[in-house]
Amino acid sequence: MPADVALVTGASRGLGAAVARRLARDGFAVAVNYRSDHDGAGEVVAEIAETGGRAAAFAADVTDPAEVGGLISAVEHGLGPVAVLVCNATGPQPDTAVSDLDWPDYLAHLEFFVKSPVLLQRRVLPGMKARGGGRIIHIGAESERTAPAGAAAYVTAKSAQLGLARAAAKELAAWRITVNTVAPGWVPVERHAGVDRTAYLAGVPLGRLGEPDDVAAAVSYLASDDARFVTGVRLSVSGGAVTD
Repeated sequence: MPADVALVTGASRGLGAAVARRLARDGFAVAVNYRSDHDGAGEVVAEIAETGGRAAAFAADVTDPAEVGGLISAVEHGLGPVAVLVCNATGPQPDTAVSDLDWPDYLAHLEFFVKSPVLLQRRVLPGMKARGGGRIIHIGAESERTAPAGAAAYVTAKSAQLGLARAAAKELAAWRITVNTVAPGWVPVERHAGVDRTAYLAGVPLGRLGEPDDVAAAVSYLASDDARFVTGVRLSVSGGAVTD
């Protein structure tokens, strides 16, 4: 039988790449979405192929309705219907004082964290319903709880994304479609190069920073049959820095 398909948005590097590699090891055929990092996406696909997995790269801006439609059609044609959707794509996250923020600043974050998941789930839900089930997994953030200074627009959008996931979980359960959120603590990836980690590390009870594979493991569980009775959950992956 052909492998179930997992679509991971923003998967050319960072957390998305780790999630894509893990789901491939779990036996999924993985659609590696990217917007502009063609080379990065190609490297992730090549790494998966080298370990015996199946993957393909798909370019699309997941905040654009037309491109999302084209993305889902291309994935379905190239790999098959989407059984697992991982909403991971993100944009720039500049530190900005709340007094300097205007509506476009909030809207820029809402485009990635609310509009994009809405567009994606609208396109994958018909197939999931027809198949009798599916998984939608949002990548959230601990800052939705901690609300650090300078991140008001990001925190607002991540809070709205969590609300979207919880509301969808209630409605979609009738079709055996689960919707959950993985909320990482600060997990340094490529874009955090050179950032001082000392202060944050002091507040992590488990005594180390998170790694992309920690987040990927949580996604792996929620995508698995072991999590078939888990929905509407916010799973914190923060080493105890945030507890639910």
